[in-house]
Amino acid sequence: MQIADIQNNSTVLVGTYRTEKAQQDWILGIKPVRQEILYNVRFNQDIFAARNGGITSLSKPDFVLLYDYHDLKKTGHLFECLSQSVVSEDEMRFMQYPEPNGSYVVYRLGEEVDSDFIDIETVINEQIAREPNHIEGAPFLISIEDVRRLIKPEAIVKLSATCEKRDVIRFIDLFAGIGGIRCGLEQAIRERGFEPVCVFTSEIKPYAVRVLHDNHPAETITGDITKVETKDIPDFDILCAGFPCQAFSSAGKRKGFADTRGTMFFEVERILRDKQPLGFILENVEGLVNHDGGRTLQVIVEHLSELNYRFTYRVLNSRFFGVPQERKRIYIVGTRNDAPDLDNFPVVQSTLADVLEEGLPTEHSQFIDNLLAHYNVEELYGKSIKDKRGGDTNIHSWDLGLKGEISQAEKELLECLMRERRKKQWAEEIGIDWMDGMPLTTAQISTFYHNPDLQQMLDHLSALGYVKYEHPKKLIRSVDARGNQSTYREPDPTKPMGYNIVAGKLSFPISKVLSPEEVAPTLVAMDMQKLYVGDNGGLRKLSLREGLRLCGYPDNIVFNVSESEGFDLLGNTVVVPVIKAVAGRLLETLNY
Repeated sequence: MQIADIQNNSTVLVGTYRTEKAQQDWILGIKPVRQEILYNVRFNQDIFAARNGGITSLSKPDFVLLYDYHDLKKTGHLFECLSQSVVSEDEMRFMQYPEPNGSYVVYRLGEEVDSDFIDIETVINEQIAREPNHIEGAPFLISIEDVRRLIKPEAIVKLSATCEKRDVIRFIDLFAGIGGIRCGLEQAIRERGFEPVCVFTSEIKPYAVRVLHDNHPAETITGDITKVETKDIPDFDILCAGFPCQAFSSAGKRKGFADTRGTMFFEVERILRDKQPLGFILENVEGLVNHDGGRTLQVIVEHLSELNYRFTYRVLNSRFFGVPQERKRIYIVGTRNDAPDLDNFPVVQSTLADVLEEGLPTEHSQFIDNLLAHYNVEELYGKSIKDKRGGDTNIHSWDLGLKGEISQAEKELLECLMRERRKKQWAEEIGIDWMDGMPLTTAQISTFYHNPDLQQMLDHLSALGYVKYEHPKKLIRSVDARGNQSTYREPDPTKPMGYNIVAGKLSFPISKVLSPEEVAPTLVAMDMQKLYVGDNGGLRKLSLREGLRLCGYPDNIVFNVSESEGFDLLGNTVVVPVIKAVAGRLLETLNY
């Protein structure tokens, strides 16, 4: 950027650095090694701000003009200011800033502006003339016009030219969550001897932003990507985006592009079109593949093709990448030249025992005590607790007498109803689209369960709450103004009422007791808190650290969130080793 190209109304923060404190090396990322150029100013929010040489304003300047505190005869160096954030003393110490004291405003700087000699001595003298009480070395604001007036036709050596050039790969992280895509990509980049640099991160969930900030304290986390113009995003090599999945997930209502979250793909498309990076990694739920009969994925494929990218998409299961979790996700990976190969990854497997902690406190409740009164911990391993399926791996509410004791005949009736209500013949007879679990009338039940006391038994089971009397649910299809299709269910009062099993898979305090010799089911935000493990002869929930390990995160990730927040984040995150493998294939295609 040339100084003549800068808009006239641009603001400039004038700030100093002290060579005797090695501040120049820290600013330029020479020591500690860092690709980003950062400048910091003490953040003083009290009346002693001037005395402390700090700043009280959080208004981001357009540019930062740096000068050597000990030599005003040297030129000033002008940098574009990309972003700013308030960083605590502990965070500054973590970032290896020399002798931090209090909070700081940290400015992330862009490239140094092309300019001739900037007369800093006159800049300082003019500030003193405007404000006689100006504290020596304190930062202050001026306009770009003030800088232009004081330029002398003399060539200079850029301050940034003293920074060692390193082989870096720059990327942006959209819909970042807790940074799983970033983590896997960074691991892949470092293995190839390059330095990963995240130049832009976007996330809106407050507690996800806290996790990102805790792990990357020097970075600014941008909020709503729809409010960010492409020109305000720094140039980058790789785009990463786990764009919102709820619109396509079987755990949601699967409205796809009819859901505002589903349209976030088009923000990805906008940035790819405008910035034209070397490549991209997109991740979403497996349900995207067949959503709306495959039309949703086809729209994505067509739009990426129109951008002249060559890409591959595959559904990959994390259980084959060394993580003991059954988690299938679609990965869409592309470059401007060749489509990366996403086939034939090496198979690495593990079990839950590889990630479990030991000796954590177990829980006690009426439900857990009742469960352990019927089964020991080892007998519970691998068992689901739900009134939705039969089989040896399932414990029902009536097995535990949770809603009241029932006869053996009534248990047999419930088992029969459990199986029969799923058969397609009943959907045809009722006159609805098939669904997994339809209410059946007494007459329909009597065709497969013969007992003269059938109605009395159904009334008893209904009174206890093991079954419910309800209308069948019809399938509703809708199309919005854009032509996007979505489906949902609602009761059909024109159909005869029938009996159905009450509880679904999330109706009990525990949905499953995980076996240490198996892999965990897919971690879903809304039911993670109901997954339990055995420990010390008792039962407890999965810990947040175990949840992180089930997603392949390293143990050094900072995760200071509540249990409910943590489960929500883990239910929506990516699996790091899968991302690392996929990113490796992308980097190979890009010849890194």
